[in-house]
Amino acid sequence: MSDVQHQHIVTRFAPSPTGALHVGGARTALFAWAYARQQGASPGGGDGRFLLRIEDTDRARSSDAAAQSLMNDLRWLGINWDGEPVYQSERHAQGVYDAYVQQLLDAGRAYEDDGAVRFRMDRDVAFDDEVYGHIEVQKEQLEDFVIRKGDAGGRFPTFHLAVVIDDHDSGVTHVIRGQEHLTNTTKHVAIQDALGFDRPTYVHTPSIMNPDGSKMSKRDKAKAARKAAVDAQFDVNGLQPAGISADRVQAFIEKNNDDDDIADTIAHHLNVVLPEIDVRDFRASGYLPGALINYLSLLGWNPGDNVERFGRDFLVAHFSFKRLGKSNSRFDRDKLFRFNADDIAAMPPDNFAKTLHGHLAERHGDFADGLDDAQFAMFAKAYQPRARTLSEPVTLAAYLLVDDDAIAYDQKAVKKVLHKADGEGLRVLHEFADTLAAVDDWSPDTLEQTVKTFAESRELGLGKVAQPLRVALTGSTVSPSIGDTLSLVGRQRSMHRIELCLERNAIRA
Repeated sequence: MSDVQHQHIVTRFAPSPTGALHVGGARTALFAWAYARQQGASPGGGDGRFLLRIEDTDRARSSDAAAQSLMNDLRWLGINWDGEPVYQSERHAQGVYDAYVQQLLDAGRAYEDDGAVRFRMDRDVAFDDEVYGHIEVQKEQLEDFVIRKGDAGGRFPTFHLAVVIDDHDSGVTHVIRGQEHLTNTTKHVAIQDALGFDRPTYVHTPSIMNPDGSKMSKRDKAKAARKAAVDAQFDVNGLQPAGISADRVQAFIEKNNDDDDIADTIAHHLNVVLPEIDVRDFRASGYLPGALINYLSLLGWNPGDNVERFGRDFLVAHFSFKRLGKSNSRFDRDKLFRFNADDIAAMPPDNFAKTLHGHLAERHGDFADGLDDAQFAMFAKAYQPRARTLSEPVTLAAYLLVDDDAIAYDQKAVKKVLHKADGEGLRVLHEFADTLAAVDDWSPDTLEQTVKTFAESRELGLGKVAQPLRVALTGSTVSPSIGDTLSLVGRQRSMHRIELCLERNAIRA
């Protein structure tokens, strides 16, 4: 069931803090975490450890804010690490890497070149990967490469040197990462051999692609926002109130940067929906961490037995390198959407209400603040069966926060529900208003029964009464049960909205 060969297993996740946590990185972290946690839960009493390392040697692009964002997203996913995160910039300041560079220089395996230091690739390289098998590269196909930058680069180690030394010093036994690093591995094993290090077990996972076969990249959001800006002939001065200069926006449009903050702000300004690429995108859209974890697990790994729905404990118990595939995976947002909808529907109502309130308070504060505790409990109960994400209820129930006088009526609904049959819907609404005005108990059950009783007394189908009411209360024909809708809007506002609807949608001669 597992590939355990050692009692002491150490894996790691080593992101660069240059942006948000991409779902591909999240999957890497997930697999490395699951494999390490599997050891601690195994009958053999293993002591697997999962480490977090912040690879911040690119000082121009790295930031503390990005590092904190990465860690927050990992915590949200439920991926916890052992010990304190290691920062490569701190190890550089301690002179850790320079000592190894000197060792390579002394051994003739590296040389200085214009202030930088290059590693000499003068030997054939071969290594084994748990997914892609045995790989050999002849020395004629290899080139020397920089392992320490010159003075202009702060004499920082490059990724290739730092990653090898850090993995060795922290005792990493298994390196789990994306297959785009396969070519880097020839460099890394060469450095390991030159320094006399034991090689870790390498596990390279297939790439995650868009449905059209293109690689799912962080740049996808920038591309979409850039196209929208060009199509709309967006004024580069338009984001200055948000603190983004015209020069930065122009550079973005000219493809000289792909800054997420510019892409997000342009999208908000132009009311454009950008593709979800990073964990924070899915979090903001109202996906549950369990649904995202479940779906990401299936991208490149097959649990077998036609199993698709499972939680973290199942993944930890069943994760195996043998069931990792070589073929790239396509990210099916519709499937993730279904997973999320199923998980929301299965939540205990109290848990859903608490989770929904937390999400709305963080992402849609005006909506959460606009309902008191009793209203919110009613709102959560009414919209759980209809919500497929935690953000969807805000869109579905936007009518609750709209000023009564600002209600916008769907003209197709007006024509079909209110004006059809010489204004039958308007007449029913006018008659029912008198009945509704006499109701004192404004609870959903009482209101639902009032509508049913009225419909039966007029020998009308329930929809003949409920749909005109929905148009009056919400502007459309879509809402929860009519009792819930009336109760959520409230007595005074419901009566006022009915009056407004009759006035504004009256059939004029």
